[in-house]
Amino acid sequence: MKRTRDMRKLASGLWTLPLALTITLAGCQTPSTSSATEDTTTAAAEEAAVTEEDSASEETEASESKERQTVTDDTDNGHAIAASNEEASYTAVDVTKTGDADGDEADFYGTNAAVYAEEGATLDLKDITVSTNGTHANAVFSYGEGTTVNIANSTIDTTGNCSGGIMVTGGGTLNATDLTIHTTGNSSAAIRSDRGGGTQNVTGGTYTTDGTGSPVIYSTADVTVSDATLTSTASQGVVVEGKNSVTLNNVNLTASNTTKNSDKSDWYQAVMIYQSMSGDAAEGEASFTMNGGSLTNTNGDVFFVNNTVATINLSEATITNQDANGVLARLAAAGWGSAGSNGGHVTLNASKQTLDGDIVVDSVSELNMYLKEGSTYTGAINAANEGTVYVEIESGSTWKLTGDSYVSALTCDADAIDLNGHTLYINGEAYTAGTASNGSAIEFTLPESTGGPGGMPGEGGPGGAGGEPPAKPDGTGGPDGAGGEPPAKPGE
Repeated sequence: MKRTRDMRKLASGLWTLPLALTITLAGCQTPSTSSATEDTTTAAAEEAAVTEEDSASEETEASESKERQTVTDDTDNGHAIAASNEEASYTAVDVTKTGDADGDEADFYGTNAAVYAEEGATLDLKDITVSTNGTHANAVFSYGEGTTVNIANSTIDTTGNCSGGIMVTGGGTLNATDLTIHTTGNSSAAIRSDRGGGTQNVTGGTYTTDGTGSPVIYSTADVTVSDATLTSTASQGVVVEGKNSVTLNNVNLTASNTTKNSDKSDWYQAVMIYQSMSGDAAEGEASFTMNGGSLTNTNGDVFFVNNTVATINLSEATITNQDANGVLARLAAAGWGSAGSNGGHVTLNASKQTLDGDIVVDSVSELNMYLKEGSTYTGAINAANEGTVYVEIESGSTWKLTGDSYVSALTCDADAIDLNGHTLYINGEAYTAGTASNGSAIEFTLPESTGGPGGMPGEGGPGGAGGEPPAKPDGTGGPDGAGGEPPAKPGE
């Protein structure tokens, strides 16, 4: 069923005569006794008048079609616009939403979202504004397999806590083009997902977050953003949880992670990749990819990976860390997962890439680093000699040390390493400048999902005591779940 909302407002009592009626009245005029030439002239004039009136009518309709409609919902758990198992479209609509909801129902299923689609609906939105002011009042929400929301040329503002901009869960799809999104509440990512994930494709636009625990992107889904500007003023720029992904194509990202809402980590970062073990994201390999564009970090580290296996792909991106005390990447245990096996296990692929800054690998973490296609890296790796590291440098790429470094294995040509007055140790032996090396990469295994600090509900340690699920960086934490699949909706 195709259901289209016509947003024109006709002024009461003002009607335009239909074209057919206008033509009939013209034909009812008293016949002229003038010459054939005069008849032809009169007919032409009448036709011109009809054409002019038709054109005026079309202009009136076009003007009326530009008038905006306002849709408001002020109920708890309600929606201003909803589509279920149907096709629907809205253009030139201003949506205002207040009212509150409980966390899980709103975060998992879309309760209290201003604009909501479910049950395989296709919802098209153009030239709309969405403003929400309530707790757990997400703006635009796509829930469930087969559900698709398409939104373009629109503006979204949310001010309450736990109120994201555009959001998917349960396998939903959301396609966004040229949006302006601004969130100011805590735990309110501009591009957001939760249990069951889905797919988000974002092209163009500007996305800004100001709240604590509000990265621009929080991904328990597959998120791709292209040709956009992303800014966080208090939180990480991007968080990827579990077996999910974020891909940035020609995106300019600025992250200012200045406020903590959890005691589980001692560090600030621009991009965080982890597994919370809350059940909201499937366990498996996470990925972050950046092609072109820029990443500017104002405080702390650029990348932080904890309690998961992850792949980081970087190609021709400009990466700048404005914090002189921060590092390029930190692979380390924190308050999530099981103590002793909750480090970061990372494959870092750099192609046509310039990288600067140290890489920290703690005793429960591992790194495979590949420098390809003329990439250059300047920094020290595993300076504390705690973690397990493999580095492979393709011909034409280089590594310049800024401090003593420790790797377990190395593959490189004779001219790939510039010791720069420092010592590189390979499995405990000092590397000799100007020599080739041939080593083997590390095979990763996923961290254990139970036991220890930050484990599943009911277990000891931070986040596990008292049977509560461990908190996530966005301040939330769902009940236990299996592999990130959403449980049945309430009432089903």
